Amino acid sequence: MTTSAVIVNPAKIVDLEARRAEIRAGLAAAGWAEPLWLETTPDDPGCGMAEQAVAAGAEVVLACGGDGTVMAVASVLAGTGVALALIPSGTGNLLATNLGVTRDVTAALAVATGGERRRIDVGVVEGAGLFTVMAGMGFDAAMVGETPDDRKARLGWVAYLVTGLRNLRRRRMSLRIRLDGGPWLHRRASTVLVANVGRLQGGIPLLPEAVVDDGWLDVAVLTPRHVTDWLQLAWGVLLRRDRPSRLETFRARQVEVLTDREEPRELDGDVVAPARRLSARVRPGALLLCVPISPRPGA
Repeated sequence: MTTSAVIVNPAKIVDLEARRAEIRAGLAAAGWAEPLWLETTPDDPGCGMAEQAVAAGAEVVLACGGDGTVMAVASVLAGTGVALALIPSGTGNLLATNLGVTRDVTAALAVATGGERRRIDVGVVEGAGLFTVMAGMGFDAAMVGETPDDRKARLGWVAYLVTGLRNLRRRRMSLRIRLDGGPWLHRRASTVLVANVGRLQGGIPLLPEAVVDDGWLDVAVLTPRHVTDWLQLAWGVLLRRDRPSRLETFRARQVEVLTDREEPRELDGDVVAPARRLSARVRPGALLLCVPISPRPGA
């Protein structure tokens, strides 16, 4: 019988006991053993619980929470043979969204117990930690940091849009960016995103060519100067134009960003200490993840 652990963020669940009963029943129906049940705390978003699950011999760890919970659990499981399964319960759930794992608990459990296991890349930001989705500096991190939790609970990802509108006139950064040790590129930008996946909140396809297991990080440098530029950029991204206005994209295995002033930063939707530097590298195939079964050719 497969041994598992469930790491749940109780703040993201309306009826915790009902969710626990649903998960236990779903795993039992798949023939799995009774899972180890671990709850995160305000002081520990999941790292300590993941370490406990690994020490207990769990073969699969189910993360029931948002992107922050997933990031914390993944930071422990990366580099091990223990698989991570997603039970999306937060605001963005961007890793799950990009890989086709829905918020329906029954469907998510079906992926955990009967889906494929796929090794995906993760990113590591020097001095800050690991990310599975993306790291950001500038506008996006300010937007994340200024969005209240109660608004996210009420509005979901739309809450970020409300805060983002207030930040459209935020002063751009003067920055240098270097890819894989190459020459420094000089830009004035609103935000820099270093991504492992391509879609943002609401399914916005910012980096449609990003692949979660290709061994590369995809980089987006957004350079709008005023509201009209933001509208043109959004329109170009939504229409999937090859080169949307005010958006530059790159690919690299290592990315360094230096700014002229201290800027807010975020990893997978969690704010980290502001700084003038963001240095990220890829760890190819570091995380074993439960994903939906891929369609067979011709099916």
